[in-house]
Amino acid sequence: MEEMVRYLDDFFKNKNVLVTGHTGFKGTWLLLILLKLKANVTGFSLAADPEPNLFRSINHKKLSNFNHVEGDIHDFDSLKRTITNSKPDIIFHLAAQPLVRESYQKPMLTWSTNVMGTLNLLESLKELNKKCAVVLITTDKVYKNKGWTYGYRENDELGGNDPYSASKAASEIMINSWRKSFCNSNSDQRNLKIATARAGNVIGGGDWAKDRIVPDIIRSIINKEDLQIRNRFATRPWQHVLEPLYGYLVLSFNLFKNNSDIYQSSFNFGPDFASNKTVNDLVNEVNKIWHVKFFEKSNYENFHEEKILNLDITKSLIELHWKPKWDFSETVKKTIQWYKDVESGEIVINRCWKDIDEYFD
Repeated sequence: MEEMVRYLDDFFKNKNVLVTGHTGFKGTWLLLILLKLKANVTGFSLAADPEPNLFRSINHKKLSNFNHVEGDIHDFDSLKRTITNSKPDIIFHLAAQPLVRESYQKPMLTWSTNVMGTLNLLESLKELNKKCAVVLITTDKVYKNKGWTYGYRENDELGGNDPYSASKAASEIMINSWRKSFCNSNSDQRNLKIATARAGNVIGGGDWAKDRIVPDIIRSIINKEDLQIRNRFATRPWQHVLEPLYGYLVLSFNLFKNNSDIYQSSFNFGPDFASNKTVNDLVNEVNKIWHVKFFEKSNYENFHEEKILNLDITKSLIELHWKPKWDFSETVKKTIQWYKDVESGEIVINRCWKDIDEYFD
């Protein structure tokens, strides 16, 4: 990892990078890493959610080498204008409707954002006359879940029962079609190098999204309320948010530097198999650091959630030389300690820099 971090330091310095969805949880962490690497970053996203919100908390107006653009991924003209102005060398596409429960409540918005929003981005790149590495973020939930205890590989069947998972699987199919149609060696878009990244369940400081287990835990602790959990024994590939973000950086580096088709494909980013734990395991691990009272409530809205999901990360290990750094216990510890420190008065952005420095040290 040390050698790769040195490469990334050199590679991203003064590179023009576009991040869509930079006001979200993962997007904000990625923004901070890129600024640490001295990249010139343009962010294109909807306005950040109301407080508490990580992006709002970092006081982005004081950040150097950063251009904040508020825009909707559905707005083709605005997106294309941002690309023309920023002249990106690398693009990370994170803009999405990322919540399973909300996908049941807003299926049309979910499908439109996750499929047509991504297509808007790709179509906006057709007049970009320079080399550009494009990393499109989907999810580990793109696979047709067959209840396997072993991990899904990148060439396994795509699927999805809920609207969120299905829309992301459809996005993967669309991306592959677009790449083969417009980025072959005889096309005008051969300057574009495109890959997709499928990450496991990420946790980390600053996530306040609704219907996610860690934000729900933190809110219950702060508000002194009992935590209601559902699907207590559902298994997920938990990982710290910095793990897949580091993977995205390594993938973009290889896309830009190498012409091999192996990088223009899909990559899983997840934890070691031992970090595939249940929701119950997660809550018990949190309890070692910050006490939370909880009880299980049945899936009262009766929407479908998979019981088990594991990722096979062999391809990323071999082709990218990427591997997770923090195990399950360390991941939970880093996450919960972030919230404890911020609740005690530590400045949010300083707490983020601390985690970034420790991870990349």
